This record gives sequence, C-alpha cells and structure tokens, in this order.
Amino acid sequence: MQAMIWLQGTAWLPEAASSVASEVDALFHFWAWVSVVLFLGVIGATLFFVVRYRRRSIEEVPQPVKEKKLIELAWIVLPTILVLIVFTWGFRVYIKMYTAPPNAYEVLVHAYQWYWEFEYPNGVKTTNELHVPANRPVRLRMSSADVIHSLYVPAFRVKQDVLPDRYSTLWFEATQPGQYTIFCTEYCGTQHSGMVAKVVVHPEQEFEQWLQEAGVPEDMPLPELGARLYREKACFSCHSLDGSRGVGPTFKGLYGHEVELEDGSRVVADENYLRESILQPGAKIVRGYPNVMPASYASLSEREVAALIEFIKQQQ
Repeated sequence: MQAMIWLQGTAWLPEAASSVASEVDALFHFWAWVSVVLFLGVIGATLFFVVRYRRRSIEEVPQPVKEKKLIELAWIVLPTILVLIVFTWGFRVYIKMYTAPPNAYEVLVHAYQWYWEFEYPNGVKTTNELHVPANRPVRLRMSSADVIHSLYVPAFRVKQDVLPDRYSTLWFEATQPGQYTIFCTEYCGTQHSGMVAKVVVHPEQEFEQWLQEAGVPEDMPLPELGARLYREKACFSCHSLDGSRGVGPTFKGLYGHEVELEDGSRVVADENYLRESILQPGAKIVRGYPNVMPASYASLSEREVAALIEFIKQQQ
C-alpha cells in the first residue's frame, strides 16, 4: 500500500482523485507485481538451465528427460487460478465503474472536432471546462457531432468512447477539489492532440454558487461575448489571432480584406461572408485550407453569431 501511494502522482501513475481510482490501482499493481514475479522466475529458470544443463564436451550425449506430471499440472492450474482472480476482480471493478448511482448529478457532453462542450441541467454551457462538485456522483451522458472521440480523465481512472448518433455514459465521484486534465484518446483528425480540456472540482457550496453565476449576462458587449465564444467554442484550435497559419485562416486582418476561394474566385470578407462562413462553413472554402470546419456552429444564436463577427472585426 505504501508503494502504491508513493507511485501516485508520478509518471508511473497520475494522482488518484476519484472514489474508484484506488480500486483500479490495486488491481493494476497486483497484476504488475505478478508479472514481475513471473518474469523473474522465467529468466531465473532459463539461466539455471543454461548453466546446469549446458553441454560440457562434444562427445557428451544428454540423457533423455522424463516429463513430470506435477510440473505440467502446475503450469496449467496456477495460470488458470491467476486468470480467474484477475477476471473476477476486474469484473467487479468494471461493474462498479459503469453503474452510476441513481442520485448522480447528470451533465450532457457534446464532442466536436476539436473541443468538448458541457451542458448542465439549468441550461448553462461550458467549453473545455467541466465543473463538478466534490464527493458527489456525476454522470456524463455523451454524444459526438462528427466522428468517434473518447473522454479520458487519468486522475479519475475513467475512460469512455463518445460516438456519433448515440449516447454513451460515464460516471465518477471526484474526491479532491482541484483541476484535472481531460484527454481525447481516440484519433479524431488533425487537431486530435489539441483536444484537451479540464475538470474543475469544487466544494459542494462553491459549485452551486458557480452554477448560478455561470450564465452569460444579457448586457455583455458583443465584442466581449465574441472573445468569450472564441475561447469557449475552441475557435482558437483552428483560427489564430496573430497571423500564424492554422487548420483554418487566421482572424488577424481578415475582415474587410479580399479572400481567394478554392475555385479561384475572390470575395471580400465582410459581415455577410463571415456570417455565412460560421453558419455554412462549406459554402465558400478559402484556397489552401481543408473543408473540415464542423457544422455544429449552425446552432449558434443570432446574438452569438453577431458577437463572433464583431470580435473578428477587431482583429486588425
């Protein structure tokens, strides 16, 4: 047990911060140590046989070896027992990991190329930040808008594929307030490695307060709302603000300038062009860039679209 605690929070094992993490770690360490013992046993036996039964001269003729039923029985029975132990232990942990308590707090998860969106029961939405209460079961009901993704929180020892056109579920109970990393572990396109989010675990009372204050104020200025959407909708994963080339065109100096399209024609990037590009990203493709922008932005409200346009207009 002391070795397990010492190894947590290292390159060997990340910090354990959920109710099921210790059980997963215990099973992992059991099988790891069994594997070490078996490895040393095989290597030791091999070295012993190499030395003990080596041929000492060219004329030496080895004596026939008679098989021993006890040894043959042992290498069948002992591995079978080990497999049954690991199967039974693993199955019990699996059932616990994938059977959410009935009182779990539910959050909807929408996966897109290449960001995560989390929707709470009161309608609040966040992008790439999942806020949850500590010491309370949380159930994630997940679906993908495009390709297969996979949500993985190493500190919680939980992972589940997120599929298009259907729901998959995952639950956990975070035990320590703090911030933990979410990875996508199913290759989902060019920006797969950048599809990183975080879980923010709050004390219960602090979480309720955050939930009440998380909505977007109706009087927020459009450019400020656009900047917020640029972060929350993960526009930064494809469109830079400093002129550097990304998966999509940079926003720097875009507004009001002429853009060359894939078919050789040219258009001015005015408000109408920007609006069409947000809501119908495949309508006009800029030369030299792939048509990979997801259609999910079509669900933005008129105010959100206007806010993004105002934000882009400021990037001169």
